[in-house]
Amino acid sequence: MISKTIEKALQHQIALEAYSSAVYLSMASWMDSEGFEGAAAFFYKQSDEERMHMLKIFHFINDNDGHAMVPAIEAPPKSFKDFHTCFKNVLEQEQKVTQSIHELVNVSLKERDHAANNFLQWYVSEQMEEEKQVKSILNKLKIIGKDGSGLYLLDRELGEMAAAAPEGEEAGA
Repeated sequence: MISKTIEKALQHQIALEAYSSAVYLSMASWMDSEGFEGAAAFFYKQSDEERMHMLKIFHFINDNDGHAMVPAIEAPPKSFKDFHTCFKNVLEQEQKVTQSIHELVNVSLKERDHAANNFLQWYVSEQMEEEKQVKSILNKLKIIGKDGSGLYLLDRELGEMAAAAPEGEEAGA
């Protein structure tokens, strides 16, 4: 049985994952409208994955005699300054999620909830991969600069990453 403390903390994480999904969906739409089809595909896939992360927590709560709730979330931004800014925002969002996961692990240890701690270890590893992937993209953007042909090639690479990732797995992980 899940403790009320763990359930409340996991509910907060559900909201963070839902917001991440919404932000990435908004970024996908913006990238589509700007002609970056590969980056759009990448963000559509990322949005789906964040929703999957949310649903895993949902099921964990319900499977442990809790009651997962659908969160109300803030509307994501509708437009973005440029390609670079999107990925800088992604890194900030992923770092926020990582911090929240680490706080959840601390709560699970304090509560001596070994099932929750074990469950959360997947998220710890996942966040390391997510941040690594975004940092790699940002490093490529630093090398490319504002060069149109470089952005074109990176956009193609992002599209290939999205297409190569099997359903339910992280793009590029």
